[in-house]
Amino acid sequence: MALEKRTFLFLQGVCSPFNTRLASRLEDDGHRVIKLNFNAGDIAYWGRQGHHRHLFRGRPEALGDYVKTLWQRYGVTDQIAFGDRRPIHRSAVENAPQSGIRTHVFEEGYFRPFWITLEREGVNGHSLLPRDPQWFWDVGRSLPEPPPPTRFKSRFKVRALHDVCYHVAGLTNPLVAPHYRNHSSIIAPQEYAGYIRRFAWLRYWKARDHARIRSLLLSRRPFFILPLQLNTDAQIRDHSVYANMQEVIAATLASFAAHAPEKAVLCIKNHPLDQGLNHYAQLVLRLAREYDIEQRVVYLESGDLNRITRHAAGTVTVNSTTGLVSIGQNCPTIALGDPIYQLAGLTFQGSLKDFWQHPEPPSPELFTYFHRTVMHTTQINGGFYNQPGLDLAADGAAQRLSASTSPLEQLL
Repeated sequence: MALEKRTFLFLQGVCSPFNTRLASRLEDDGHRVIKLNFNAGDIAYWGRQGHHRHLFRGRPEALGDYVKTLWQRYGVTDQIAFGDRRPIHRSAVENAPQSGIRTHVFEEGYFRPFWITLEREGVNGHSLLPRDPQWFWDVGRSLPEPPPPTRFKSRFKVRALHDVCYHVAGLTNPLVAPHYRNHSSIIAPQEYAGYIRRFAWLRYWKARDHARIRSLLLSRRPFFILPLQLNTDAQIRDHSVYANMQEVIAATLASFAAHAPEKAVLCIKNHPLDQGLNHYAQLVLRLAREYDIEQRVVYLESGDLNRITRHAAGTVTVNSTTGLVSIGQNCPTIALGDPIYQLAGLTFQGSLKDFWQHPEPPSPELFTYFHRTVMHTTQINGGFYNQPGLDLAADGAAQRLSASTSPLEQLL
């Protein structure tokens, strides 16, 4: 049967050559590619010749109509975006179904490393994955174990270099795209300054945190882990009831002080990619003193989260993928948000107050079926930033995008 030829509109992508690599693969398969750039960084990283490139220079309120003109002009059948909650993507994502256009959304992998996420219509809180544990029981039984991934090195400095190049190009945005506004609340110079300071302190923090973790494990006291997420992450900003991680920390500490067993300890670990601008250590110390639980709270800037979780009495998260790591290690887990794994049998379904007292472990069998299903339907072996990962991701994504139905749609 002949391959259905389609027209793909590329919206904003990740700060890397991934979009251009994927576009070339789709064109090799006979599809047509259109690119909509929003700023100078998009232009620099597209780096492809051809007449089907467009730059939106208007005001945000005009974007929806502009995208519709491209849909009609080129007969667009599909559009591709990194993240579904960026302001510049929302009108395109929300208006696409009524025009018969399929939206394909990329994100970092639900299971990491070595995987990226590709779903239709939305990811995370907007994923089309059912929220019915019985569906995963039924479907997961019929699926084989996912093959082991092709492994590759993914260095932070490569990712950081791409980000810097993208934002250096963005210095010309006042001329190139005068109305463009970044989706992040933190401007690049602030972010880079924060990273420089944080990484300068990491050598000291690693030695200190190693001692804190060792002391925690040797104490034999039951402890709960709260892995922090990034304040700038759409998971917190758009997919939770919390405005930021400071609210999460405050609510968790208050509940722990009031309801956790007296011998229990709360371990709060910062995200490894945090920019260091939020001063969480000071906030945790102040609140712990306020609730008179200073001796029952441990704060970490570094450390092996997998190792810590293996020994934890429970994990508290909003909607982070670290919840999947915790569940996979059979650690009781409560999600304060609504992630894709918020299912009876995987996460604790009661209140945080009750979780401290009676943390129930997940069902290993249900997690096996859940993992098989998510891997089969949404995950692609590869990465966004280095050469081997880019090649794997582009090849796998092009193959999936060329199919008339997605793996999830086939199962549904």
